[in-house]
Amino acid sequence: MSGILAGKRILVTGVLTEGSIAFHAAKVAQEEGAEVILTGFGRLSLVERIAKRLPKAAPVIELDVTNQEHLDGLADKIREHSSDDSGLDGIVHSIAFGPQGAFNFLEASWEDVSTAVQVSAYSYKSLTMACLPLMQRGGSVVGLTFDATIAWPKYDWMGVAKAALESTNRYLARDLGAKNVRCNLIAAGPIKSIAAKSIPGFEELADVWNHRAPIGWDLADPDPAGRGVVGLLSDFFPRTTGEIVHVDGGVHMMGA
Repeated sequence: MSGILAGKRILVTGVLTEGSIAFHAAKVAQEEGAEVILTGFGRLSLVERIAKRLPKAAPVIELDVTNQEHLDGLADKIREHSSDDSGLDGIVHSIAFGPQGAFNFLEASWEDVSTAVQVSAYSYKSLTMACLPLMQRGGSVVGLTFDATIAWPKYDWMGVAKAALESTNRYLARDLGAKNVRCNLIAAGPIKSIAAKSIPGFEELADVWNHRAPIGWDLADPDPAGRGVVGLLSDFFPRTTGEIVHVDGGVHMMGA
């Protein structure tokens, strides 16, 4: 099979629905020649059902990134679902969560904040380290962020967690460069997804894109962000690491 990911094996987290960026990253990765393995947490049967809607049904591994036993056993689980012993070439980190309290900046408890930071930022490092034994020839790690350079309405401590993710990406890129592992993020515009429904005031936040995206933005179309992920997974960016690539219709560069 030809394509920019031909012969590569990619682990994709965060696939819950066909409307997610993770699903479209997995779909495009397969179309570009990759073997894809998914992870799921909680509603595993749902992920398994969605996995069958990819161009080629993908195996699903249960993974709770806050569970050290799951992380410790991840490499072996991936090996079980691999057609050969060629390891892993890429990881898609599409994991974020904030309790409702994290969306009230002044009133949030440390318990809510620490959960948001652990799941949304620290897991980027812990997931990568769990997979590192399989990346002996190097590879690419791609995460998803929501531009943390400004204070967005309603986003509150999740914005702080994304800032932590962006910093984690830089440090991970620094420390894994010698192993030929690239670490980059896609800063995507808002997508109407299951995750979005958990954000109070999401419509107000997303409305910014209706007025400020110079090239336009479709809240119902995760494909552009998915394609951005696949681009960074490929060998077309062999010396790009520690970077944040915006796929947001251009909103990030617009002035007041």
